[in-house]
Amino acid sequence: MGCITKAVVTELGVMSVIRQPGMLGRTTRRRLVGVTAALTTAALETLAVVSWFGLVSGSPSASTALGGLGILFCGSLLRTGIFGRTVGELGDLLQPPRVGAALALTGGWVLWLFVADAVGGRAGVVAGTVVLVVVLTGQLSLERRAFSLRAPRSVLHPLVALVVPALLLAAGGAVLLASAQVADWTVVSPPLSLEVTTVVVQIDAIQLGAVGFALCAVLAHQWRFQRTLDP
Repeated sequence: MGCITKAVVTELGVMSVIRQPGMLGRTTRRRLVGVTAALTTAALETLAVVSWFGLVSGSPSASTALGGLGILFCGSLLRTGIFGRTVGELGDLLQPPRVGAALALTGGWVLWLFVADAVGGRAGVVAGTVVLVVVLTGQLSLERRAFSLRAPRSVLHPLVALVVPALLLAAGGAVLLASAQVADWTVVSPPLSLEVTTVVVQIDAIQLGAVGFALCAVLAHQWRFQRTLDP
């Protein structure tokens, strides 16, 4: 988790510089903060979820499952911290409401995988995705309340601003899950001869699933921060 913590510290430092008065116009500064936070949050969530998913997929041991759960919770807690620092002041991250928001996020991903495995196949991917949308919508609302924010701005209904990022993250989860449990292919390039060795490039479905998850996470958090920071 050292690299995750270092990345978060770097991101917080960048946002602190951007926020300084006189550096940029107010609107530009707000947009840069939002984009920086969205990219960092997406990278953090991708690293945590994909690492946890890789450890617990299949038949993990008790120690592997606990290790994966620890990674997922730490990632969730740091994600909550980035959100708090972006919308206001970080404060004490270990306050009960903020820890509760991180636990809800961790539990949502665990429930997602449990439901998907229990149902199995393509139906499991669909069932897990539906459950994840519901859980993430509630978790995003809980996270806003943990930092005393008003209902999110939306031209249709405040709930839409929560459901859309939940749908995008759940779609990323569906791509990741399908790449591991439904898709069964590997692309291998012809041997590439170099001077001293031969290189073969291999791309598995799970790797593309991780990329798909990352892209969905970027879109989800960009949507979320844009509607949180805009007046």
